[in-house]
Amino acid sequence: MTIFRKRKQIWCLWPSKPIALIEFIGGSYLATNPQISYRRLLEGLNQKGFAIHAWSYIPGFDHQSQANEAWKALRKLRVQFENRIGGLPKAIRIGHSLGCKLHLLAPDGGRNSHSLIALSFNNFTAEKSIPFVEELSSKIGLQAEFSPNPKETMRIISTSYLQSQNLLIRFEKDNIDQSQYLLDILQNREGIDNTKIILMKGDHLTPASYGIRKFLLGNNTETISKTRKLSQLIDQIHQWIKETL
Repeated sequence: MTIFRKRKQIWCLWPSKPIALIEFIGGSYLATNPQISYRRLLEGLNQKGFAIHAWSYIPGFDHQSQANEAWKALRKLRVQFENRIGGLPKAIRIGHSLGCKLHLLAPDGGRNSHSLIALSFNNFTAEKSIPFVEELSSKIGLQAEFSPNPKETMRIISTSYLQSQNLLIRFEKDNIDQSQYLLDILQNREGIDNTKIILMKGDHLTPASYGIRKFLLGNNTETISKTRKLSQLIDQIHQWIKETL
């Protein structure tokens, strides 16, 4: 039985001989308890031989601050992991939804990682992302927007994100995905770029565990279909990492 261990804000799965380390940041409120909301995805990757570090957080408006916090926490635990196993496997950053943005805003510009896998990237305004935020902002007389805002986020990525090896995954029925926009930004940077995008069956919540989907979408979701799509996602991630290591 797979058992997650929590070290401060990070949930871990440590195999004895990992082929690589996955540093995972989930999306919005799903990431509060990634060991539950992304359990099947993370356990599936762990069974392929990957060590897992999944950062837990409550989303706020200051995304740059949270990106810095995640980067520092993951970096510190990476050192502890290296001391435990006597060496450090290559680190692959994986983000889902908002988690993609936080990885892309990391203060090292992605340099201290082997690659990034971005699942269902999106970069909307607070008004589009949070129900009733516009109405609440008008009532209290404050302008509520993420920092950096969507436009500034893409400017930072285009000038400061230095990782050349990126896999963007979007899903057929995901109507809030902006992976194509991110692809254009990444491929327009100077220098060699190995970014690619693939389309898979599923929707925005495909990376999340079935229990979370059932809670959000009701009982009419198809367990077998969901399980198959998640297994295909795990296999795709595993195959791409193997090809690039």
